[in-house]
Amino acid sequence: MQGFKRKVVYVVSFELLAIVLASTLLRWLSDSPVVTAGLTAAASSAIAMAWNYVYNSLFEQWEARQVRKGRSLLRRVVHAVGFEAGLVVMLVPLFAWVLGVSLLAALLLNAAMIVFFLVYAFLFNLAFDRVFGLPLSAQPR
Repeated sequence: MQGFKRKVVYVVSFELLAIVLASTLLRWLSDSPVVTAGLTAAASSAIAMAWNYVYNSLFEQWEARQVRKGRSLLRRVVHAVGFEAGLVVMLVPLFAWVLGVSLLAALLLNAAMIVFFLVYAFLFNLAFDRVFGLPLSAQPR
């Protein structure tokens, strides 16, 4: 499977499984009801997807104006840190409000979610590529 269809299957399956797993993690860490944890995970997913689009659009506009082209290690680190920082600013108050925890507890929950998503994304991508094969861009020529 390649192209647009692959991307749609990837995003939908990644997000649906992430919502189920993140709901479980949030429920366990915050002792919230299942519905509350699930809605928080779904809202977080929607916010992350929207932020990803907005942030990458803004980053690419900034990047296009730079004299030095390419993506150095420093530029990639700045990109990743900026994305996560923006997500933290949006999700910590959401977690505090919806889950009824302090801002510090919400920040710790967010940190746990970041670690979870690092591991989850790695394992999901590995499994996805094994099930559906590598995209054309990664296949040997």
